[in-house]
Amino acid sequence: MSFEDVPSGSIWIETPLIYSSHISDRLGCSAYLKLENLQPSQSFKYRGISLRLQECKAQYGPALHILIASSGNAGLAAAVAARKLGIRCTVYLPVVVAKDTQDMLRKQDAKVVLVGQIYSEALKAMCEAARGDPNAVVLSSYDDPVLWKGHSSMVKEMKSQLLEQPDAILCSVGGGGMIGGVLLGCQTVGWDNGPSSSQLPIVALETHGSNCFYHANSLNTHGFSSETQMFPITIPPDAPYTVETNEEHEVAVPYMRALTSRAASLGATSPAAAVVRMALNHGGKVKCVCIPDELAMFAAREFGDEHKFLVELACSTTMSAAYNHEMFWRILDPMSELSTDEKRKKTVVFVVCGGVKVTFEELMEYGQILDQAAKVEKEWRIVCNGTEFRVPK
Repeated sequence: MSFEDVPSGSIWIETPLIYSSHISDRLGCSAYLKLENLQPSQSFKYRGISLRLQECKAQYGPALHILIASSGNAGLAAAVAARKLGIRCTVYLPVVVAKDTQDMLRKQDAKVVLVGQIYSEALKAMCEAARGDPNAVVLSSYDDPVLWKGHSSMVKEMKSQLLEQPDAILCSVGGGGMIGGVLLGCQTVGWDNGPSSSQLPIVALETHGSNCFYHANSLNTHGFSSETQMFPITIPPDAPYTVETNEEHEVAVPYMRALTSRAASLGATSPAAAVVRMALNHGGKVKCVCIPDELAMFAAREFGDEHKFLVELACSTTMSAAYNHEMFWRILDPMSELSTDEKRKKTVVFVVCGGVKVTFEELMEYGQILDQAAKVEKEWRIVCNGTEFRVPK
C-alpha cells in the first residue's frame, strides 16, 4: 500500500497542523495539533471511509448500497461520503447511541437501523441483512487496509506541513483504524526507516475499560516484557477478555467481555489483527497508554476552554497527555534522561481525531463528575506499557 494508490480525486480535505502555544508552554516542548475534527464528517474517519466508498462506486456502479455498523462516527463518515457520491447508505447502530447522532445520520439521507447494545451486536445484524441484498457492500468501521490507506494521508500532510520528523505522534485508539493509518503513513513517508532506536514513537491512548489494543500488545509481548513478539501467549487469570489466535497475522487477539468506559467511540471489543501486527513490527516504539474516563473528561473541558473546540471523550483521551505535564514526560521520557533544554527541542503532534458524540450539556456534567471524583481520590491512575503510575489531579 502506498500513496500512489490513493486517487487524486479524494474527497477528504487537507486539515491544518497548528502550533499550540498553550500546550507547548505547559509541556515545555513544541506541540502541534492535527485538526481532523475539521473533516466534512467532523472526524478522521472520513479519510479512509470516503476512499473506500469511491472504490466501491467505481467497481459496482450507482446501484451500490453501502452498509456499515458503527457507534456513530464511522457511520456519519459513510453517510456524508455516500451523499456526496450519490449512493445509498444504511447505518446499523447500537440502541444506546444518542438521538442527536441518529438525527445527524438521517440528515445525510442515511437509513438508520437500531439493534443490540454494543457495536458487535449491530455488526452481526448488519452482516445478516447484507446476505439478502445483492447490491450491498459491507464496510468495516476500522478493520480494512483501504481505510488505513486513506487515514495514512494525514501523515503525508504532516510531513509537508511540519517539514521535519516529529519526536512523537499521539493518537487515541479503539479498534485500530487511526493508528493503522498513522503506522502506514510513517512507513510511506520514511518515518519508520532505519534501526528501531531511530523509529518514530507512536503513543496510543485508550481509557480503562475500553482498551482492547493495549491488551493485544501486552498479550503478544508477555506483558510488555519484550520488544519482540513472544510465544506461547500467557493469559492472566483475571483477564477481562477471551483470546483467539489470528493465523494470518500471527498474533493473539483479545475479545473484551464487556466495555465499561464512557468513551463510546473507543468501544471496540477487539482490535484489527493486522494493525496489532504493524504495531509489533514498529520496533518497540508504540507506547500503549490507558487513562481513567475522568482524565479524558478533564482534558475535554480544558481543551475546549483553551482552543474553543468541542470534542468527545475518544478525542480528549489523546489530549489528556497535553494537560498533565508529569504524565506526558513519564510516557516520553520514562527514565528522566532529558534535560529541560533537551525537552524544549522536542516536537510532538497530537491528532485531534474529532467526533460528534458530545454536547455542551455533557461537558457541564463532566464538571460535576470531576468534582465528585476529586473528593474520593487525588491522583489519576495511568498505565503505560505495563507500568502503572499515578499523577496528581
